[in-house]
Amino acid sequence: MSPRRLLPEPTARLRFREMIDGDLDRMSEMLGDPTVMAFYPAPKTRGESADWIDRARRSYEEHGHGLWIVETQEGDFVGDCGITWQSSNGRPVLEVGYHVRTDLQGRGYATEAATACVALVRRELAPTLLTAIIHPDNTASRRVAENLGMTHIDDDRAHPWIVRTVMGMQLA
Repeated sequence: MSPRRLLPEPTARLRFREMIDGDLDRMSEMLGDPTVMAFYPAPKTRGESADWIDRARRSYEEHGHGLWIVETQEGDFVGDCGITWQSSNGRPVLEVGYHVRTDLQGRGYATEAATACVALVRRELAPTLLTAIIHPDNTASRRVAENLGMTHIDDDRAHPWIVRTVMGMQLA
């Protein structure tokens, strides 16, 4: 039996929905943007963006959550945000992740969306540790994590090319 499908509550400006195949154009544009993906090894190709959507959809089926599409209340695409299982130093951790279109960055959308995800985790999955795994030079993403109440809890040394910053907070 599949777990119950979860979705964050809408916020004052944003709403969430599961990713669908029809999101490929918007997602590949965002994930292919060198600014959005500046702290990844490289921007994603269209095929890699399709894989991204497929992984999100598998995560909904397997875990009841994943990365969701974030839209304004009017239906304009903002980016993605959600809860996924990641690995830190070889151990599974629950992570909140977020990406916002370049032209919409700096408006608080990532913090607003991630705050809704934290509320969902607190309501549905607590008690648990929630993390954000961040490139050490990504000060904007670290600021979002700090705005959520996270602090630096570890350094992930599992990747040969980078030591990532692990921010986290215990949710009761």
